[in-house]
Amino acid sequence: DYVRVKSTNPYTGKPAVYILAQALVGDWFNDKIPFEVLPGTFKGNELEGMRYEQLIPWFNPGEGAFRVILGDYVSIEAGTTGIVHIAPTFGADDAKVAKAAGVPGLYVVDKNGDLQAQVDPRGRFYRIEDLDPEYVRKNVDVKAYSEWAGRYVKNAYDSSLPADAPTLDVDICVMLKAENKAFRIEKHVHTYPHCWRTDKPVLYYPLNSWFIRASAVREKMMQLNEGIVWKPEATGTGRFGKWLENIQDWNLSRSRYWGTPLPIWRTEDGKEEKCIGSARELFEEIEKAVKAGVMDKNPLAEKGFDPSDMSKENYDKIDLHRPYVDEIYLVSDSGKKMTRESDLIDVWFDSGAMPYAQTGLRGIHTADFGATADFIAEGVDQTRGWFYTLHAIHTMVSGTPAYKLVISNGLVLDKKGEKMSKRLGNAVDPFKALDTYGADALRWYMLTNSQPWDNLKFDEAGVDEVRRKFFGTLYNSYSVFALYANIDHFDPSTACVEIGRRPMFDQWILSRLNTLKRQVEAAYENYDITSAGRFIQDFVCDDLSNWYIRLNKKRLWGSGMSEDKLSAYHTLYETLKCIALLAAPIAPFFMDQLYCDLCPEDESVHYMPMPKVDESLIDSELEDSMAFAQKASSMVLALRKKVGINVRKPLAKVLVPVLDDKVKAHIERVEDIFLTEVNVKKLEFLHDTVGIITKKIKPNFKTLGKIYGKRMKEIASEFTTLSQEQIANIERSEQPYVLHLSGCDVVLNKGDYEINSEDMPGWLVATEGSLTVALDIVQSPELIREGNARELIHPIQNLRKESGFEITDRINTIIYADGDAYMSISDALSQYKDYICSQTLSTDLSLASLKDAPDDATSVEWNNDIIKIKVIRK
Repeated sequence: DYVRVKSTNPYTGKPAVYILAQALVGDWFNDKIPFEVLPGTFKGNELEGMRYEQLIPWFNPGEGAFRVILGDYVSIEAGTTGIVHIAPTFGADDAKVAKAAGVPGLYVVDKNGDLQAQVDPRGRFYRIEDLDPEYVRKNVDVKAYSEWAGRYVKNAYDSSLPADAPTLDVDICVMLKAENKAFRIEKHVHTYPHCWRTDKPVLYYPLNSWFIRASAVREKMMQLNEGIVWKPEATGTGRFGKWLENIQDWNLSRSRYWGTPLPIWRTEDGKEEKCIGSARELFEEIEKAVKAGVMDKNPLAEKGFDPSDMSKENYDKIDLHRPYVDEIYLVSDSGKKMTRESDLIDVWFDSGAMPYAQTGLRGIHTADFGATADFIAEGVDQTRGWFYTLHAIHTMVSGTPAYKLVISNGLVLDKKGEKMSKRLGNAVDPFKALDTYGADALRWYMLTNSQPWDNLKFDEAGVDEVRRKFFGTLYNSYSVFALYANIDHFDPSTACVEIGRRPMFDQWILSRLNTLKRQVEAAYENYDITSAGRFIQDFVCDDLSNWYIRLNKKRLWGSGMSEDKLSAYHTLYETLKCIALLAAPIAPFFMDQLYCDLCPEDESVHYMPMPKVDESLIDSELEDSMAFAQKASSMVLALRKKVGINVRKPLAKVLVPVLDDKVKAHIERVEDIFLTEVNVKKLEFLHDTVGIITKKIKPNFKTLGKIYGKRMKEIASEFTTLSQEQIANIERSEQPYVLHLSGCDVVLNKGDYEINSEDMPGWLVATEGSLTVALDIVQSPELIREGNARELIHPIQNLRKESGFEITDRINTIIYADGDAYMSISDALSQYKDYICSQTLSTDLSLASLKDAPDDATSVEWNNDIIKIKVIRK
């Protein structure tokens, strides 16, 4: 509803009656200026047709202008009035409603007699001398307009203006204010389009153009889009789908010089026209023009062009671009001279015609002509560019989709999420990044950091991390294999140990490898490159390097080729080879080198088929068991770190609560691996933790708060009253637990609470999900003695490495110490000397006084004391 408001102009004090939406009266009128809402309301359509005074009467607009019309885009949001002024010559929406209502655009006539918008192509009001004198005499208020003629509508268009020069919009506001035509003037922040190259504001401008009536096939395009697979799906149904729903006719022509000429010839009066569809047709039309005397000769024939010859060599003889095509004149059916329209075709039409243009007319009868592509990928902005033009042309020409599947790539932003710009200095030079990190590391980072269709916050530190953590880890894994395989002259073609006879660790990594094949194959089939890369990366870093190789490297030591060592070699070889094959699509260079190093008889990894999943090798229960060992080990090592007990120092016991025998069986299968990894002597299972481990339960406010709201305080209080037995029952039960409150029963599902364990005297406790471990951190004298022995192995191994010894070199080792350190080392050697020698390849190991240490002995820190060690290669 609209109302009339009687008030005064706040700038001039003159009385006035204002019309605006009833709901917005309070936004514009207050007690500072007296006002009165006059009786009665009326609908907007009751104002339709009402005429009003031209605000700026520089030009005579002609009949039908400056009257009220209706538009469905007018809103009554805050800051509006429910009434807007339109500019049909400078806005698409305004032009539509004006055309529908018969409101003329405000045009002027230039000195060439052509209709133009008030603003010239340079962005300034037409100068009076550039207008038709007769038009000026009849339609221009020269006195009022002279002050404004030649002024730029945006200061950015005039490089001669200083930064603080007054802007046109401000000056016009001042004029309207002085003429009692402005009710309120204020600054308003809003978005405005700017040129991406110059950062200057864009001016929408009316031009005569040729259009393709795309709206005529809107329904067909929408129907075909339903059969296209989009990644992500939301782009196809949302951004692209909405674009098709609101499709406008395609503005085909462009005022350019370079590009594909518009193949349309017209008579001077514009009543006859011809659209040429091929070089053959153009050749024939020129022949007609020559016969009619419009052309002296056929320039195509002069070049030796044969319209029946579809070869590239024949077509290379002619050039149908400007300026040559502009020199061709045709003859109309009535015998009039026809000149080519000077515009070019939108370059996106060229791109959209690709399915047909790739073969040309010579391929018109082949399967490749206009074939539907299996897959395309481009930036998400191409929903209005290439994706659309391909789809539109294919729909119009063939009535079929141009492609079956689309991946719409997101944008690459800087690490803060800002658009990259050379001007802003936040752009990353891709060639420098390639030189620094390599193409594979860069590609792997971009594909695994986020899905290709999501915007990527590009951080060079992330690329370097991928280079080190993934490619570095994989290279080191191969290096371990190659080092020992070369020493033992391992030949992968030799008969390998049957999988069933290989150790459990080998069976586990091969099971994980085949699970990985299944995951990666499914991801690739679904065009989910990100998940495929992440699966491979996690496998290499967590399972292969940090678990399998680290815990099995000792199997490759020693002389001779035992069955166990051969099994380890074949297992590692098969795993590395498979990784190269799986990762080759994402890291083609690195994986090709890795594969060729492993299989020098093959030419390239890219000639090899993808590895097939061997379901018989997948042991899900073994994988679950090993997953426990990995997770529990991580938890125990974190507890050690918490109290500063490194893993070289053995501990006595770890407790693990189990809820059923199946879980216990899983853990028992990997018990030795787990205990070795965490350096703990014994694992004990707890079927009932009550009285041993103290548990605490707390509510999940996020899930429960949505349901119980204000009663959450009461629920949290009730949680504190639960006994250890009740908490244990909640933890064990698969059924929901019910809290009985006054007038309300609270049903607790697994996600509605969190149970944690508390440390006990002499023990540390950790909980992750359903897994709890309790570690005995009390060290007995025997454990301390063994730990001291292990602490000696570490510095001796470091000295071997620093001295450049081969891994097979035997050494003599002398340790120099005094005081408590001497006593502790002597005590350790009394029981563990042979063990230390076997681990360090020491033929002889002795202990001497620190004062007897030679100058070339190396000082090392050992249990907070300084000792010296000397190693001598034998």
